[in-house]
Amino acid sequence: MQIPLLKWYIPEFLIVLMLISGRLTPAVARQAITIAQPLLTAQAQPNNQTAANLVNQGLELVQQGKIQDAIASFQKATELNNKLAPAHYNLGLALRQVGQLQPAAEAFYRATQADPEFALAYANLGAALLEGNNPELAEDYLQQALKLDSKLGLAHYNLGLVKEQQQDWEDAIASYQKAMKYSSKAPEPAYHLGLIYLQQGKVDRATESFRKALKINPNYPEAHYNIGSILFNKGKLQEALAAFHKSAQANSNYPNAYYGAGLVFMQLRQYLDAQQVLQYAKDLYTTQGNTQWATNADQLLQQAKNLNSQ
Repeated sequence: MQIPLLKWYIPEFLIVLMLISGRLTPAVARQAITIAQPLLTAQAQPNNQTAANLVNQGLELVQQGKIQDAIASFQKATELNNKLAPAHYNLGLALRQVGQLQPAAEAFYRATQADPEFALAYANLGAALLEGNNPELAEDYLQQALKLDSKLGLAHYNLGLVKEQQQDWEDAIASYQKAMKYSSKAPEPAYHLGLIYLQQGKVDRATESFRKALKINPNYPEAHYNIGSILFNKGKLQEALAAFHKSAQANSNYPNAYYGAGLVFMQLRQYLDAQQVLQYAKDLYTTQGNTQWATNADQLLQQAKNLNSQ
């Protein structure tokens, strides 16, 4: 049964999000899992109590969305007690959240110096270095995290990202499988496992992995999108359209979902429908700074207009 066009919701206001993949063939997404900040109880020593209170204050500010205020609170805590590892660690998380990768990496490093057994600090240091395009050094710290805690799913996941970036498919698969085992509630390892299987041409395994990711998080737009691309390549147009529809529902500002739907509508010769979704895909690509795919969407849009006028 065909999905009516009216079900394609086009929001009036755009929220700009980072584009993970810019083509119908899936691309590698180099994102790291954010770890929840561990709560810190005020220690008994007077010289530590104020710093501990500042960390707790910073955590409350994070919960309120006041990230800059939280950063200031964590920084004050580190100044009062430079050996308080959770202060450095949470400062790193907050800095990373606002995109300050180098200061975040420095904060995570100080956390490891304050507590050499702090596996999470090594794992997040590795993640920050990976985001900063330093995969070799990132791998060193991720391996150290795993020496301290071999069951740390975050470290396995980020190590998988390193190996995926290096196109070391077998080691990446092994890391993602361990991440799935030790972080069973995180959908990202299964999703990236699916991307690797696509690279290897193992379409059925890829589909299974994407569905595992969706079982954990049904609102995972990239997973729906990649299932849609697989179905599209198999010629299952209505099923592909349904998958692209779910992708758009999960994130209405994800342009690939609309571009994929446009390809389906073109195949179905529903050129008016194609024009609507392709126009929206073009606008999103443009807003998000992806000029190449804005051009691609525009070319397909013009093709749809020409065919519709014939």
